[in-house]
Amino acid sequence: MAPIHADVNMNGSKADSIPKTTLPEVETENNGNKRYSYEMLVETANFLLSRTAVRPIIGVICGSGMGSYWNEGSLAENIADAQCIPYDEIPNFPISTVEGHHGQLVFGHLNNVPVVAMQGRFHYYEGYPLWKCCLPVRVMKLLGVKTLVATNAAGGLNPNFKIGDLMIVKDHINMMGFAGNNPLHGPNDERFGPRFPPMNKAYNYEYRKIAKEVAKELNIQDIVREGVYTCLGGPNFETVAEINMLKMVGVDAVGMSTVHEVITARHCDMNVFGLSLITNECVTSYEHEAEANHEEVLDVGRMRQDILRRYISKLVGRFAAILKRDSP
Repeated sequence: MAPIHADVNMNGSKADSIPKTTLPEVETENNGNKRYSYEMLVETANFLLSRTAVRPIIGVICGSGMGSYWNEGSLAENIADAQCIPYDEIPNFPISTVEGHHGQLVFGHLNNVPVVAMQGRFHYYEGYPLWKCCLPVRVMKLLGVKTLVATNAAGGLNPNFKIGDLMIVKDHINMMGFAGNNPLHGPNDERFGPRFPPMNKAYNYEYRKIAKEVAKELNIQDIVREGVYTCLGGPNFETVAEINMLKMVGVDAVGMSTVHEVITARHCDMNVFGLSLITNECVTSYEHEAEANHEEVLDVGRMRQDILRRYISKLVGRFAAILKRDSP
């Protein structure tokens, strides 16, 4: 893949703008907060293209409990011919601040498909604005990624879910967006996508259908569910009243990521598949003695890492076949 030019739209057509010789940040808010410009993300993508010969078509976000905190047995470790680039070496990239959190992009091949994986994501509770949390998604798009596989660890609200279940995300409720906190807030650059992107097909229907078929092929259909996910800001876990409210509006699982990444991916016309690992049952009664904690998230992740590795690897192969089928 040749270096990207900042005056070209993501669909390959010329943009109606003059190429800039500098890479300024764009002032978007009264408090002086600055967003990355299209040109800065092009610089980041070109840096990555110069560091690896891999040209990924699928991007994977490894969530908490899915290998973002360890290597041994993780999905990222399963990537063949892996080239790891730490976040702190990548121009314009944020730095992960979560203790013990891997912070690197992993390029290579998963099931013979060229991929790039985020081993460690950025969270709103770390102090980053949502647009900065989603910067890697836009960089992936500039790298040539057509499909985003976004995984996460989540608390289960649906009483039929058990710890260790996998939930195919069929839809989300953007609770943070209800309060006006959206990754697309601010001036819109048409080179990324439209001002008002639709979200009624946020999670690709064909991918979800395939995920159910693959679950049967791997004989894990008894632990694979489907449901609605929501993201809250964190870092505290939810109160009993908050959990019961979320159940009332139809939420099956709750976490602290993914929704804003999916919005950003759909804004720039990427296909999306979402998968949640249910790592704890949310407390819905004041008489319940248990308390949610991050250690159980990691414990359940390690318990399910072999299944997750096989499941995601096979899905990546099937998704790549669809991309090949649909390519002009």
